Amino acid sequence: MLNQTVVVTVDRPLGSVHPEHTDMYYPVNYGYIPGTIASDGEEQDAYILGIDEPLAVFTGKVIAIIFRENDIEHKLVVAPEGINFTQEEIRALTHFQEQYFEIRILM
Repeated sequence: MLNQTVVVTVDRPLGSVHPEHTDMYYPVNYGYIPGTIASDGEEQDAYILGIDEPLAVFTGKVIAIIFRENDIEHKLVVAPEGINFTQEEIRALTHFQEQYFEIRILM
């Protein structure tokens, strides 16, 4: 899916808290790609970077894939067309959730 344009439905907008882990704050928009099933059997999750306001839906380009080495699912990283981030920036922006996993970022 790298470099593909996708539509993300945001179920955890920037500034929200996790529905079960109320100590987890979302500093970025986070959601899923409807109709695209991930390895965990659920719709594919995606971080949205480069937008500084809460969203409900977003169309952007997959700029990276976060592979969780010690988990069954992986996460996509989506950004507006023409906006890129380094691996270090992606790691820092997703650390709030990815800190619990051993990750490898493919760009």
